[in-house]
Amino acid sequence: MEQHGGRYGEDVFRPEQAGEGERIDYGALAYDGVTMARLRALGAGPGWRCLDVGAGTGTVSRRLLAEAGVTSVLAVDRDVRFLSDRPLPGLDVLEADVTAPDFDPGRFRLVHARFVLMHLPEHERLIHRLAELVEPGGVLVLGDAVDLTSGLPDSVAPGTPYTAVMRAMWQGLRDTIGTDVGWVPSYPHLLRGAGLRPVAAEIHVPPLSPGSPISRFWADTWQRSRAAMLATGLVDDAAVDAAVRYLDSDVCAALSAGMLTAWGRKPGGPGQDGQEATDLTTGSVSSG
Repeated sequence: MEQHGGRYGEDVFRPEQAGEGERIDYGALAYDGVTMARLRALGAGPGWRCLDVGAGTGTVSRRLLAEAGVTSVLAVDRDVRFLSDRPLPGLDVLEADVTAPDFDPGRFRLVHARFVLMHLPEHERLIHRLAELVEPGGVLVLGDAVDLTSGLPDSVAPGTPYTAVMRAMWQGLRDTIGTDVGWVPSYPHLLRGAGLRPVAAEIHVPPLSPGSPISRFWADTWQRSRAAMLATGLVDDAAVDAAVRYLDSDVCAALSAGMLTAWGRKPGGPGQDGQEATDLTTGSVSSG
Protein backbone atom coordinates (compact mmCIF):
# COMPACT_ATOMS: atom_id res chain seq x y z
CA MET A 1 0.00 0.00 0.00
CA GLU A 2 2.92 2.33 0.33
CA GLN A 3 3.35 5.24 -2.00
CA HIS A 4 4.99 8.59 -1.28
CA GLY A 5 5.96 7.03 2.06
CA GLY A 6 2.41 6.86 3.40
CA ARG A 7 -0.47 4.50 4.09
CA TYR A 8 -4.18 5.23 4.01
CA GLY A 9 -4.97 3.97 7.51
CA GLU A 10 -1.82 5.16 9.21
CA ASP A 11 -1.08 8.64 7.90
CA VAL A 12 -4.55 10.13 7.31
CA PHE A 13 -7.63 7.98 7.99
CA ARG A 14 -6.61 6.10 11.13
CA PRO A 15 -9.13 3.41 12.17
CA GLU A 16 -8.51 4.05 15.86
CA GLN A 17 -9.45 7.73 15.56
CA ALA A 18 -12.82 8.49 17.12
CA GLY A 19 -15.61 8.60 14.55
CA GLU A 20 -13.76 6.86 11.71
CA GLY A 21 -16.32 4.06 11.51
CA GLU A 22 -19.12 6.61 11.31
CA ARG A 23 -17.29 8.50 8.53
CA ILE A 24 -17.08 5.30 6.49
CA ASP A 25 -20.75 4.60 7.13
CA TYR A 26 -21.73 8.03 5.80
CA GLY A 27 -20.07 7.11 2.50
CA ALA A 28 -21.86 3.76 2.57
CA LEU A 29 -25.24 5.46 3.00
CA ALA A 30 -24.52 7.57 -0.08
CA TYR A 31 -23.41 4.74 -2.36
CA ASP A 32 -24.57 1.35 -1.04
CA GLY A 33 -27.95 1.46 -2.76
CA VAL A 34 -26.37 1.98 -6.18
CA THR A 35 -23.72 -0.67 -5.52
CA MET A 36 -26.27 -3.25 -4.43
CA ALA A 37 -28.55 -2.55 -7.38
CA ARG A 38 -25.64 -3.20 -9.73
CA LEU A 39 -24.47 -6.37 -7.96
CA ARG A 40 -27.97 -7.81 -7.97
CA ALA A 41 -28.45 -6.88 -11.65
CA LEU A 42 -25.28 -8.83 -12.39
CA GLY A 43 -26.87 -11.87 -10.81
CA ALA A 44 -25.51 -11.92 -7.25
CA GLY A 45 -27.68 -14.34 -5.32
CA PRO A 46 -27.95 -17.84 -3.83
CA GLY A 47 -25.00 -20.06 -4.61
CA TRP A 48 -22.60 -17.16 -5.06
CA ARG A 49 -19.36 -17.07 -3.08
CA CYS A 50 -18.15 -13.47 -2.90
CA LEU A 51 -14.98 -11.54 -2.05
CA ASP A 52 -15.36 -7.98 -0.75
CA VAL A 53 -11.96 -6.23 -0.91
CA GLY A 54 -11.40 -3.26 1.39
CA ALA A 55 -14.70 -4.04 3.09
CA GLY A 56 -14.47 -1.19 5.63
CA THR A 57 -17.40 -1.48 8.02
CA GLY A 58 -18.87 -4.35 6.00
CA THR A 59 -22.07 -2.75 4.77
CA VAL A 60 -21.84 -4.23 1.26
CA SER A 61 -20.77 -7.63 2.61
CA ARG A 62 -23.73 -7.77 4.96
CA ARG A 63 -26.23 -6.58 2.36
CA LEU A 64 -25.01 -9.21 -0.09
CA LEU A 65 -25.94 -11.83 2.50
CA ALA A 66 -29.14 -10.26 3.81
CA GLU A 67 -30.63 -8.84 0.60
CA ALA A 68 -29.10 -10.75 -2.30
CA GLY A 69 -29.01 -14.03 -0.39
CA VAL A 70 -25.51 -14.99 -1.53
CA THR A 71 -24.06 -18.13 0.04
CA SER A 72 -20.96 -16.56 1.60
CA VAL A 73 -18.85 -13.42 1.68
CA LEU A 74 -15.17 -13.13 2.55
CA ALA A 75 -14.63 -9.54 3.75
CA VAL A 76 -11.00 -8.44 3.51
CA ASP A 77 -9.35 -5.34 4.94
CA ARG A 78 -5.97 -4.29 6.34
CA ASP A 79 -7.75 -3.45 9.59
CA VAL A 80 -10.83 -5.52 10.42
CA ARG A 81 -11.92 -3.89 13.70
CA PHE A 82 -15.14 -2.63 12.07
CA LEU A 83 -15.87 -6.10 10.65
CA SER A 84 -15.03 -8.39 13.55
CA ASP A 85 -17.33 -6.67 16.05
CA ARG A 86 -20.49 -7.51 14.06
CA PRO A 87 -20.52 -11.24 13.17
CA LEU A 88 -23.11 -12.60 10.73
CA PRO A 89 -23.72 -16.16 9.44
CA GLY A 90 -22.03 -16.56 6.07
CA LEU A 91 -19.61 -13.68 6.68
CA ASP A 92 -15.94 -14.54 7.05
CA VAL A 93 -13.36 -11.88 7.87
CA LEU A 94 -9.73 -11.82 6.74
CA GLU A 95 -7.13 -9.24 7.78
CA ALA A 96 -4.78 -8.98 4.81
CA ASP A 97 -2.99 -6.63 2.43
CA VAL A 98 -4.31 -7.14 -1.10
CA THR A 99 -1.07 -5.76 -2.53
CA ALA A 100 0.99 -8.58 -0.96
CA PRO A 101 2.44 -11.01 -3.54
CA ASP A 102 1.04 -13.99 -1.62
CA PHE A 103 -2.53 -12.67 -1.36
CA ASP A 104 -4.59 -15.57 -2.71
CA PRO A 105 -7.82 -16.22 -0.76
CA GLY A 106 -9.33 -18.50 -3.40
CA ARG A 107 -11.71 -18.14 -6.34
CA PHE A 108 -15.07 -16.39 -6.21
CA ARG A 109 -18.19 -15.84 -8.29
CA LEU A 110 -18.01 -12.14 -7.40
CA VAL A 111 -14.95 -10.05 -6.57
CA HIS A 112 -15.87 -6.51 -5.48
CA ALA A 113 -13.60 -3.60 -4.50
CA ARG A 114 -14.91 -0.09 -3.82
CA PHE A 115 -12.86 3.03 -2.96
CA VAL A 116 -9.73 0.88 -2.62
CA LEU A 117 -7.60 0.91 -5.77
CA MET A 118 -7.64 4.71 -6.04
CA HIS A 119 -5.39 4.79 -2.95
CA LEU A 120 -2.92 2.15 -4.21
CA PRO A 121 -0.05 2.11 -6.70
CA GLU A 122 0.35 -0.51 -9.44
CA HIS A 123 -3.28 -0.18 -10.54
CA GLU A 124 -2.99 -2.38 -13.63
CA ARG A 125 -1.21 -5.18 -11.77
CA LEU A 126 -3.81 -5.19 -9.00
CA ILE A 127 -6.70 -5.30 -11.45
CA HIS A 128 -5.08 -8.29 -13.18
CA ARG A 129 -4.60 -9.94 -9.79
CA LEU A 130 -8.22 -9.40 -8.77
CA ALA A 131 -9.36 -10.75 -12.15
CA GLU A 132 -7.40 -13.93 -11.43
CA LEU A 133 -9.49 -14.42 -8.28
CA VAL A 134 -12.72 -14.54 -10.31
CA GLU A 135 -13.91 -18.02 -11.23
CA PRO A 136 -14.95 -18.68 -14.86
CA GLY A 137 -18.30 -17.05 -15.49
CA GLY A 138 -17.93 -14.79 -12.45
CA VAL A 139 -17.69 -11.01 -12.35
CA LEU A 140 -15.20 -8.42 -11.15
CA VAL A 141 -16.81 -5.14 -10.01
CA LEU A 142 -14.68 -2.09 -9.22
CA GLY A 143 -15.86 1.26 -7.88
CA ASP A 144 -13.84 4.40 -7.26
CA ALA A 145 -14.20 8.15 -7.08
CA VAL A 146 -14.37 10.47 -10.06
CA ASP A 147 -14.24 14.21 -9.47
CA LEU A 148 -16.19 16.15 -12.07
CA THR A 149 -15.30 19.71 -11.01
CA SER A 150 -11.96 20.13 -9.25
CA GLY A 151 -10.01 19.17 -12.38
CA LEU A 152 -11.66 21.86 -14.50
CA PRO A 153 -9.69 24.98 -15.49
CA ASP A 154 -10.29 28.06 -13.35
CA SER A 155 -12.20 29.74 -16.19
CA VAL A 156 -14.83 26.99 -16.09
CA ALA A 157 -14.84 25.58 -12.55
CA PRO A 158 -17.36 27.17 -10.17
CA GLY A 159 -15.63 29.39 -7.65
CA THR A 160 -17.12 27.88 -4.51
CA PRO A 161 -15.55 27.00 -1.15
CA TYR A 162 -16.31 23.35 -1.96
CA THR A 163 -14.34 23.36 -5.22
CA ALA A 164 -11.27 24.97 -3.65
CA VAL A 165 -11.15 22.52 -0.76
CA MET A 166 -11.77 19.45 -2.94
CA ARG A 167 -8.82 20.42 -5.10
CA ALA A 168 -6.65 20.71 -2.02
CA MET A 169 -7.95 17.40 -0.66
CA TRP A 170 -7.12 15.40 -3.78
CA GLN A 171 -3.67 17.00 -3.99
CA GLY A 172 -3.01 16.47 -0.28
CA LEU A 173 -4.03 12.80 -0.43
CA ARG A 174 -1.90 12.28 -3.50
CA ASP A 175 1.12 13.81 -1.77
CA THR A 176 0.71 11.82 1.45
CA ILE A 177 -0.72 8.41 0.56
CA GLY A 178 -0.65 8.35 -3.23
CA THR A 179 -4.37 8.67 -3.92
CA ASP A 180 -4.98 9.19 -7.65
CA VAL A 181 -8.48 9.37 -9.14
CA GLY A 182 -7.25 10.57 -12.53
CA TRP A 183 -6.89 7.03 -13.90
CA VAL A 184 -10.33 5.81 -12.68
CA PRO A 185 -12.15 6.52 -16.01
CA SER A 186 -9.83 3.97 -17.63
CA TYR A 187 -11.40 1.12 -15.61
CA PRO A 188 -13.29 -0.39 -18.57
CA HIS A 189 -10.12 -0.47 -20.68
CA LEU A 190 -8.13 -2.02 -17.83
CA LEU A 191 -10.78 -4.67 -17.16
CA ARG A 192 -10.75 -5.63 -20.81
CA GLY A 193 -6.96 -5.76 -20.69
CA ALA A 194 -7.29 -8.20 -17.78
CA GLY A 195 -9.16 -10.57 -20.08
CA LEU A 196 -12.75 -9.84 -19.02
CA ARG A 197 -15.52 -9.89 -21.64
CA PRO A 198 -17.76 -7.92 -21.96
CA VAL A 199 -17.21 -4.85 -19.78
CA ALA A 200 -19.41 -1.87 -18.92
CA ALA A 201 -19.46 1.10 -16.56
CA GLU A 202 -21.72 3.73 -15.00
CA ILE A 203 -21.35 6.85 -12.84
CA HIS A 204 -23.47 7.89 -9.86
CA VAL A 205 -23.23 11.39 -8.38
CA PRO A 206 -25.14 11.81 -5.10
CA PRO A 207 -26.70 15.22 -4.47
CA LEU A 208 -25.16 17.54 -1.88
CA SER A 209 -27.73 18.86 0.57
CA PRO A 210 -27.48 20.04 4.18
CA GLY A 211 -27.16 17.10 6.55
CA SER A 212 -27.11 14.47 3.78
CA PRO A 213 -24.84 11.43 4.22
CA ILE A 214 -22.48 12.51 1.43
CA SER A 215 -22.22 16.07 2.83
CA ARG A 216 -21.39 14.70 6.27
CA PHE A 217 -18.90 12.30 4.70
CA TRP A 218 -17.00 15.11 2.97
CA ALA A 219 -17.04 17.33 6.05
CA ASP A 220 -15.57 14.51 8.17
CA THR A 221 -13.07 13.59 5.45
CA TRP A 222 -11.81 17.18 5.25
CA GLN A 223 -11.33 17.31 9.00
CA ARG A 224 -9.26 14.12 8.97
CA SER A 225 -7.20 15.18 5.96
CA ARG A 226 -6.87 18.82 7.03
CA ALA A 227 -3.11 18.63 7.70
CA ALA A 228 -2.45 17.14 4.27
CA MET A 229 -4.64 19.78 2.64
CA LEU A 230 -2.92 22.69 4.43
CA ALA A 231 0.47 21.31 3.42
CA THR A 232 -0.40 21.83 -0.26
CA GLY A 233 -0.56 25.61 0.23
CA LEU A 234 -3.82 25.67 -1.76
CA VAL A 235 -6.03 26.39 1.28
CA ASP A 236 -5.77 27.57 4.86
CA ASP A 237 -7.81 26.71 7.95
CA ALA A 238 -10.31 29.46 7.21
CA ALA A 239 -10.96 28.04 3.73
CA VAL A 240 -11.59 24.55 5.10
CA ASP A 241 -13.95 25.90 7.75
CA ALA A 242 -15.79 27.94 5.10
CA ALA A 243 -16.23 24.83 2.94
CA VAL A 244 -17.69 22.86 5.86
CA ARG A 245 -20.19 25.68 6.51
CA TYR A 246 -20.98 25.86 2.78
CA LEU A 247 -21.91 22.16 2.68
CA ASP A 248 -24.42 22.72 5.46
CA SER A 249 -26.01 25.81 3.91
CA ASP A 250 -28.95 26.31 1.59
CA VAL A 251 -26.72 28.18 -0.89
CA CYS A 252 -24.61 25.12 -1.66
CA ALA A 253 -24.62 24.62 -5.43
CA ALA A 254 -21.72 22.21 -5.85
CA LEU A 255 -21.48 18.92 -7.73
CA SER A 256 -20.17 16.16 -5.49
CA ALA A 257 -17.48 13.79 -6.56
CA GLY A 258 -19.16 10.68 -7.89
CA MET A 259 -18.53 6.96 -8.04
CA LEU A 260 -17.63 5.19 -11.24
CA THR A 261 -18.53 1.49 -11.18
CA ALA A 262 -17.08 -0.77 -13.85
CA TRP A 263 -17.55 -4.50 -14.26
CA GLY A 264 -16.54 -7.40 -16.47
CA ARG A 265 -17.13 -11.14 -16.67
CA LYS A 266 -14.51 -13.88 -16.66
CA PRO A 267 -14.81 -16.00 -19.82
CA GLY A 268 -15.47 -19.71 -19.51
CA GLY A 269 -18.68 -19.79 -17.49
CA PRO A 270 -21.93 -21.57 -18.35
CA GLY A 271 -23.08 -18.86 -20.75
CA GLN A 272 -20.04 -19.44 -22.96
CA ASP A 273 -21.33 -22.76 -24.25
CA GLY A 274 -24.97 -21.92 -24.90
CA GLN A 275 -26.33 -22.17 -21.36
CA GLU A 276 -27.91 -19.31 -19.44
CA ALA A 277 -25.81 -16.18 -18.87
CA THR A 278 -26.61 -12.98 -17.01
CA ASP A 279 -26.47 -9.93 -19.25
CA LEU A 280 -23.89 -7.46 -17.90
CA THR A 281 -25.97 -4.38 -18.57
CA THR A 282 -29.53 -5.27 -17.59
CA GLY A 283 -29.19 -8.36 -15.48
CA SER A 284 -31.72 -10.18 -17.71
CA VAL A 285 -31.29 -13.84 -18.54
CA SER A 286 -30.57 -14.81 -22.12
CA SER A 287 -29.13 -17.71 -24.09
CA GLY A 288 -25.41 -17.31 -24.76
